[in-house]
Amino acid sequence: MKIAIGIISMFLGLLVLLQSCTVGTASHMLGEQAAADAGAVGMLVGALYFVGGAFSFGLPVVAMVVFAVASLLALAAGASGNFSDMTVWAVVALILAVGAFFAWRSARKAKVATNHA
Repeated sequence: MKIAIGIISMFLGLLVLLQSCTVGTASHMLGEQAAADAGAVGMLVGALYFVGGAFSFGLPVVAMVVFAVASLLALAAGASGNFSDMTVWAVVALILAVGAFFAWRSARKAKVATNHA
């Protein structure tokens, strides 16, 4: 589960980063400041997806926190600007945070089971 979350989040991080870079640049060129700001926050969210994916391999609790922060930032960016796709990325980050929690919990249960055996 850790590996799946890591690979999926890194791939989605690339998508979020590219989409947000495109939206931010195009909005800045058109003079839409709110959408340009949401695009900048989206680039940060994309970077957080990468960080969360990297931490999911070894420290799923840290990945869970990083994904939760990414979800909150994406939700704020989606609500404040014209970049409503950030709301979708917020839900995806929340799903990844829940997945990281279950990966941590299953690893902890496996560790306890091997200690008792």
